[in-house]
Amino acid sequence: MDAPQKKINIILKTTIDDDGQLESNEQSYHGVLFQKNNMDVLIFEETLEDGSTIKNLLTIYPHKVSINRSGAVKMNQKFQADQITENIYHHPHGKIHMETYTETIEYKKASNGTEGTLAIHYTVKLNGQDKRKHTLKLAYQEEETQ
Repeated sequence: MDAPQKKINIILKTTIDDDGQLESNEQSYHGVLFQKNNMDVLIFEETLEDGSTIKNLLTIYPHKVSINRSGAVKMNQKFQADQITENIYHHPHGKIHMETYTETIEYKKASNGTEGTLAIHYTVKLNGQDKRKHTLKLAYQEEETQ
């Protein structure tokens, strides 16, 4: 039997620290949340400036997170504290090899499952270049039912 889904509002903040040069971005999305056994799954779509879309599927386990993106870009990035993971980021202009070292993952959610926060601190090397520090902060809240 499928787990019931909840409609949620998502705020996603990312920050990249490239040797002191900070680049920040904040986006809001509407999505759905599935909660099953010991994992939570968030699904949402983002629309790029050219009108193309990317489907995002975040799977959150107690000690690891997976972000699967498909559509205009493709990527399956895994985060596990104190671990190095690798993946290939596919976009319209080619492929980029990503090496990710996850420092910390913090996931907190309300006992009733209506809201939660996720924070991931990690470094990324793109195609073997110097690593850059990244912070991903995501907050979700169940949409009000009318």
